[in-house]
Amino acid sequence: MIKLKFVLAQKEDLDNVLAMVTDAINEMNRNGIDQWDNIYPDRNILEDDIIKKQLYIGLSGKNIVSAYVLNQECDEQYANGAWKYPDSTYYVIHRLCVNPMFQNKKIGTLTMMHIEDEVRKIGIDTIRLDTFTLNPYAIKLYEKLEYSKVGLAHWRKGKFYLMEKKLK
Repeated sequence: MIKLKFVLAQKEDLDNVLAMVTDAINEMNRNGIDQWDNIYPDRNILEDDIIKKQLYIGLSGKNIVSAYVLNQECDEQYANGAWKYPDSTYYVIHRLCVNPMFQNKKIGTLTMMHIEDEVRKIGIDTIRLDTFTLNPYAIKLYEKLEYSKVGLAHWRKGKFYLMEKKLK
């Protein structure tokens, strides 16, 4: 199994993160998943994530194998969720990306387990996220990790499931 180290992304990581996201977009397109494009997530969004100290990267050696944003910000569409734990403290995962060169090696699972551990350590008990309804790989990952669908959000690319998990 691949061993990962997670760190906050720095400005000097931006080009490599953007290249990984671009590769992921191309891979999704090859699989008929029209989820991300040159508008979202773009360089400015990722750079802003770095400036806000919310973008983390997963490293295997010197390779960036995953990236994600973690914060307490949610779009107004999150009001559409029938959240099971409305009074819980929560963090939201955004822009989770696995480097296509490392897909099918449990990187998504390892990254999510890391996020859950980190969130637990700081005393937060719930994680929320959204995932494209036409991305079966992401849906399978989140359901395997016991995230529940609690509603739908509607954005430029279509419908997204709102999902939630109470950490034990």
